[in-house]
Amino acid sequence: MNTLAIVGSQWGDEGKGKMIDYFGKKADMVVRAQGGSNAGHSVVIDGKRYSLHLVPSGILNPEAMNIVGNGVVFDPRVFFAEIRQLSEDGIATDKIYVSDRAHVVFPYHYLLDELYEAGRGKEDIGTTKKGIGPCYMDKVQRSGLRTCDMLDRKKFAQKLSDQIDAKNEILEKLFNAPPLDKEATLTEYLGYAEMLAPYIHDTGVLVYEAICAGKKVLFEGAQGSLLDIDL
Repeated sequence: MNTLAIVGSQWGDEGKGKMIDYFGKKADMVVRAQGGSNAGHSVVIDGKRYSLHLVPSGILNPEAMNIVGNGVVFDPRVFFAEIRQLSEDGIATDKIYVSDRAHVVFPYHYLLDELYEAGRGKEDIGTTKKGIGPCYMDKVQRSGLRTCDMLDRKKFAQKLSDQIDAKNEILEKLFNAPPLDKEATLTEYLGYAEMLAPYIHDTGVLVYEAICAGKKVLFEGAQGSLLDIDL
């Protein structure tokens, strides 16, 4: 089986990006398996530095298919900012697929991440405050929104509206913080939904078919093993 998984054995910053870049040059498919935009893989090619947070590092291999898997918490703002930058740098971005089961990071996740961290005081955990933890919390309690929800504009708008109402209640009553602007958030993320539609696929099928066909599949770990909440 031509599969390889690269993970960090510490808390991060072990040089995974360099190893992923090295093996990614020979891969047919690179799969970002977990984590979110808190990850950062830096690669230097011909003196040009590329910092990737959500887009798989295989994007720099023009022959590789790139997968953002269902274990990733997906931030549309970060994703499209990276796509724009890569396009401006002349990097093709037509071989990226995003799992239809990936949970989506919204602005209220950012706000809650910062407020939860501030509430810990000296016991803070050093979060990047990019909404990763709160998004995974929603995933575990089955209240989060996934990329597949964004494919039906009307239903997505209603689900997101309900989530904003619920999160605003937490912001106001628990933290005495100002509420999120619902209309502005709906407008922004309905726009992302339209932009994202061509990228969304059942990526589990794509990975399965690649493995069955004997393709070289590289699984890209995002965080260090010692950050695992079960350790």
